[in-house]
Amino acid sequence: MPLLRLIPLAALFLTVSFASEVPSKPNIVFFLVDDLGQRDVGCYGSKFHETPAIDQLAKDGMLFTSAYATCHVCSPSRASILTGKYPGRTNLTEWLGGRPERDYELLHHGEKLTALPDEEVTLAETLKSHGYATANYGKAHLRVDPTTYGFDEAVTGWVRSYHYPFGNEYNETLPGKEGDYYTDKLTDAALDFIERNKDQPFFVHLEHFAVHDPIQGRPDLVEKYRKKLAAIPESGGPDFILEGNPDGSAMVQAELLALMDNDNVQAHQDARVWWVKQKQDNIEFAGMLEATDESLGRIREKLRVLGLEDNTIIIFTADNGGMSASNQYRGIGHEREFLDSKFASSNLPLRGAKGWNYEGGLRVPLIVHWPGRTEPDSTSDAIVTGTDYYPTLLAMMNLPALPEQHLDGQSFVTALNGEDYNRGPVFWHFPHYSNHGYQSPGGAIRSGDYKLLEYYENGTVQLFDLANDLGEQNDLSKEHPEIVAELKQQFHDWRDEVDAKMPYPKTATSQPAPGARVAAPPTAETRNRGVGAVLLSEDLPKSVELFAPGWTVKDWGGPAMKPGLREAWSGRRAVLLTHPKNKEEPCTLSKVVSVPQGKTTTLKVEVNNHPKGDWLLAICIDGEEVLKKIVGKQTWQLVEVDLSAYAGKTIQIDLENRLNDAWKFEAGYWVGLEVVSE
Repeated sequence: MPLLRLIPLAALFLTVSFASEVPSKPNIVFFLVDDLGQRDVGCYGSKFHETPAIDQLAKDGMLFTSAYATCHVCSPSRASILTGKYPGRTNLTEWLGGRPERDYELLHHGEKLTALPDEEVTLAETLKSHGYATANYGKAHLRVDPTTYGFDEAVTGWVRSYHYPFGNEYNETLPGKEGDYYTDKLTDAALDFIERNKDQPFFVHLEHFAVHDPIQGRPDLVEKYRKKLAAIPESGGPDFILEGNPDGSAMVQAELLALMDNDNVQAHQDARVWWVKQKQDNIEFAGMLEATDESLGRIREKLRVLGLEDNTIIIFTADNGGMSASNQYRGIGHEREFLDSKFASSNLPLRGAKGWNYEGGLRVPLIVHWPGRTEPDSTSDAIVTGTDYYPTLLAMMNLPALPEQHLDGQSFVTALNGEDYNRGPVFWHFPHYSNHGYQSPGGAIRSGDYKLLEYYENGTVQLFDLANDLGEQNDLSKEHPEIVAELKQQFHDWRDEVDAKMPYPKTATSQPAPGARVAAPPTAETRNRGVGAVLLSEDLPKSVELFAPGWTVKDWGGPAMKPGLREAWSGRRAVLLTHPKNKEEPCTLSKVVSVPQGKTTTLKVEVNNHPKGDWLLAICIDGEEVLKKIVGKQTWQLVEVDLSAYAGKTIQIDLENRLNDAWKFEAGYWVGLEVVSE
C-alpha cells in the first residue's frame, strides 16, 4: 500500500518539475521609429547624435547592416510589417491619405488602396490568437482603428505638436499638462501597459511618431545640442546639394550651379531638382532623437525591474530612411531655424532620402535583442526587409508559420543564430510621385550586391554595385547590360506575380486611377453623376450641386487642398472636400428646407478629417447654432439632427466647416448629406 501511494506522488512531482522548466512565451517590444535614417544612430556612425540606449541594445543584441523598409514612405512600410506582404501585392503603395497629382506630372499615379484591407490577418491578430495581450501606441497610419486588426489597446493618431497640447485625438487619449513632451507621454502609456500585463505574454507595437516632422526637440535636449554644436568646429563641404531626376536629361555642373543660385520653386520644378541636406547639425532633430532614445532606455529599465528582460524580444527599426530632403519643396534661402524645421538630418554616406529609392530612403537601422539566442555585440550583413518580421517572430516563438498570409516574408532566424543566410532578392514598387523630390515614379530590385532602379516615366535604369559603391554614385548600367537585362526581367516578373499597379500617361481624355483597388474604372455615366473621377472639378459650387442637389456653398478656400468631389476617399464613395476661406470665415454649405408635418425629419451626414489636422463642424438653423462638434478622430462619424421641431416651417440649414485651434489642414470631408422624412 505505501508503494501504491508513492507512485502517484512521484508522478505528480515529476509533472510539477517538468512544468516548471517549460519557458513562458516571450514578450515582444517592436520599437518602430518614424523617418529615422540608418546613419542617424550612434552605433551606425553618427558623430553628432547621442543614442546611448540604442547603442547599448546593439551591444546586447545583433545589429544588421543591410536591413530595408519595403517602401521609402511610411504607410506601405508599416503595413508590410503587420501583413508580411509587399506593398505591390496589397496595393497599399503610398502614404495615407496620399499626395495629390500635379499638373506638371506626365503620368497618372498608379491605382492604390486607401486603408489596410480588412481581409489581412495581421501579426497582432495572430499573436492575440495565441494568448498575447496586444497594444499599439503612436503613429499607426493605416486609416483603420488598430483595435479592429488585432490590438487590444491603441493610442494613435497624427501629432500636431510634440509640446502639449499634442492635438487631434491625443488631447483625449494622451492627457497631459503644460510642459509635457509627446514622446515621453507615449512612452508612459507603453510602460503602463507592460506593468498591467506583466503576468501574461504581451506584444507592444510602439510606433513612435518621432522623429517625423514637426521637427520639435525636447527643450532641455535642444539646449544641450545647441551648446554641443557651438563647441565643435564647422565641417567642410556644402550644407545642401541639388539632386536631379535620373529619368530625365543629364545636367552638366554649370546647369546645377545656376539652379543653386536661382533658388526658385518654379525653376527647380521645371528642372526636376530638389535640395538634400548633407550634414547632421540640426539641434531640434537631435533633441527629438535623444528623447526617443531615452524612451527605449525607459522600456528596458521597466522590463528589468519587472524581471522580464530575459524573456522579452526587442526589435528596434525604422519605417523608412531619414528626411534629408524636405516634405514638399523647400528652398534653402532662409534662416537656420526655418531650415531646421524642414530638413531633418543627413543620410551620408547613403544617397538620397525618405521618398526616394536610393539607399538613403530605404536602408534602415535594425537591432534585434533575443535574450539567450543572439550573440551579444554581434553584427549581421544579412539582407532583410519589412515583410520578414512576421514569419521571423513566429519562428522565434515556436509558433506555426502562416505562409498563405506572410507571402513575401522569410524568417531570418538563421541569421539571428549567427549562421549564413540568403533571403534572395528584395523588391520595391512606388507607382507615385513623392513628396520628397521631383523624381519619376519607379521601383527597384536588390539581388546580392547589385541594385537596379527603374523609373516609370521614360524607362531609365540605374545599376549600382553596393559592395563597392554604397553611395550609389557610379551607374554601371552601360557597362553591364547583361546584369541589367537579368535584374530587369526578374523585377518585371515579380511585378506581374504580385499584380503591381502601374502609373499611366496623361491624355486629353484620361482620368486619375481610383483611390481604392475595389473601385470600378470611371465611365461616362458615373462621371455624369459626379463620382467617376478622383477630383471632378475645381469648381466647388458645381461639385456641391452634384454631391447634394439643392445645396450651395459660400466662402470656401484652401485651393492647395483642391476642394471638390472625390470618387473615393477613406473607404467611402462620392466624398466632398471643403475648406474654410480663412481663419475667421468658415466654408458654409446651405439649403432651404421645408419640413413636413406628421413625419420625423432628420438631417444626416457623415464627416471626417484630414490626417494632419482637425476642424470644427457647426450646424445652424435660421442663424441659430444647434450643434458644434470637433472632427478630429480620422474616422467617419455620423452626425444627425432631428428637425421635427420645425414641422410645417421652411428653414435655412447652414453646415459650417470652421477652423478649430490652428490654421493647418482644416479640410472637411463629407459624405451622404441628406434630409430624410419618414
